[in-house]
Amino acid sequence: MKRKTLVLPAVVCLLAPVLAACGSSVGGSGGGDAIVVGTTDQFVATGEAPAPFDPAHAYDSGAWNVLRQTLQTLMRVPRGGGQPVPEAASGCVFTDTESESYRCTLRDGLKFAGGKPVTADDVKFSIERVLDIKSENGASGLLSNIDTIEVKGDKELVFHLSTPDATFPYKLATPVAGIVSRDTYDGKKLRDGFQVDGSGPYTMRPETDGDKLVKVVFTKNREYKGDLKLRNDKVELRSFPDAETMGKALESGEIDMMARAMSPEQIKELSENPKDDIKLSEMPGLEIRYLGFDTEDPSVKDKAVRQAMAAVIDRGQIAGTVYGATAEPLYSLIPSSIAGHTNSFFNKYGEPSRAKAARILGAAGIDTPVTLKLHYTTDHYGPGTAKEFAALRDQLNATRLFDVTIEGVEWSKFRPAQARGDYAVYGLGWFPDFPDPDNYIAPFLDKDNFLNTPYVSAVARNQLIPESRRSADRGAAAPVFSKLQDIVATDVPVLPLWQGKQYVAARGEITGVEWTLNASSDLQLWELGRGSA
Repeated sequence: MKRKTLVLPAVVCLLAPVLAACGSSVGGSGGGDAIVVGTTDQFVATGEAPAPFDPAHAYDSGAWNVLRQTLQTLMRVPRGGGQPVPEAASGCVFTDTESESYRCTLRDGLKFAGGKPVTADDVKFSIERVLDIKSENGASGLLSNIDTIEVKGDKELVFHLSTPDATFPYKLATPVAGIVSRDTYDGKKLRDGFQVDGSGPYTMRPETDGDKLVKVVFTKNREYKGDLKLRNDKVELRSFPDAETMGKALESGEIDMMARAMSPEQIKELSENPKDDIKLSEMPGLEIRYLGFDTEDPSVKDKAVRQAMAAVIDRGQIAGTVYGATAEPLYSLIPSSIAGHTNSFFNKYGEPSRAKAARILGAAGIDTPVTLKLHYTTDHYGPGTAKEFAALRDQLNATRLFDVTIEGVEWSKFRPAQARGDYAVYGLGWFPDFPDPDNYIAPFLDKDNFLNTPYVSAVARNQLIPESRRSADRGAAAPVFSKLQDIVATDVPVLPLWQGKQYVAARGEITGVEWTLNASSDLQLWELGRGSA
């Protein structure tokens, strides 16, 4: 995912008049016993992206974590991680030894929130809809190896894959495979706006101010039949313009919990000076940040420019001075906590070195300084992003090998522009769609990739990625992933910078906080409760 961010999508009535119009209390227990969660994420429906919550289009962790509350998938990843387990399905299994045929049977009594039964044909419609629409946002790439879907009665279906894929059960656990109804979703076009309808654990009610979502109210779906146990009846997601304002709302009791995106300063303060009524929780995190390149842009088309940047950028300085204890340097697309990780960039380039960067540029006959503009999003990853890009600019300019400027753009404009190829160099984050090394490689190198990048490695795309998916024993694929990481370090279509941890802060009476985010940053609002656990 895309992806993808320290979760918690949604957003709120930011001004008192709007709050009044929304008809909701601002207190932590407003709306009855609703648990109120704060976020700095913003969602906007624009002409370029009019359908932010359509599962055929949405491919960032914020949007996905709205969808996870409202849409069911055949499989889900357990709250503690591990292999996917059935959710809308009563069971799923590969029916061959090559991981090319996958059969699922639906649970008894499944219904959409409006009362209509969920059938195997609805599942087929939902997934074929994603593939038919093929949004440029990249979500359909997760399902692109589906050849045909065979329906057998109301409850059974078989996915026939074009290539072996042991990771396919994980893909069926992502919101792109969410089950929707023909009654509310057109099979050939996206559903504009913010409304989401499905058979998941909650129904949702979005509230808007113009083209912006200002609040989402999730209410327990009485028709839900699945594997999840809900520990609350209602959750509200509210947005704040910045982490400081959100933090004040937590301290005052206006909200019960905050997660995305706490600032490094807030995390440090709560770590060193804990408050009696607020608990800071650190959770396993698989977030990475990286620079992406439009490898057809003249300024970075020669890979020597990208290699020189890889040789001179000081990841440790950025992680340490900007993010402190919440981040550590990353020398591969695959983070160190995922099996198959190798330090490919460090192995190739070593410690940051101006001399090495100068040799790379000189050998390629590239005149210096190389003029570059780096783009980043101002409102999607938290307040540290601007400081991070200022540090990158200063590091590169200090070498006198580069002449770098930076520009921040709001997410609603940044992401479409990046996908169009408007930026030569840009910063993005990634939370995995599922915790497998494949999901740190294929979204960047495979066909229909998330970045819409012009870069192609035929060896990676046609040989190594398919080979890596053959084995159900994912550890056995480690040598293949080592080769893939070395290709990235040599060609530098993307440049990994750091990997991060996840934090949430909640008031003392809120239970289940430790399960609210899993390692993939999937938001699990059903785990939250109030009072004794």
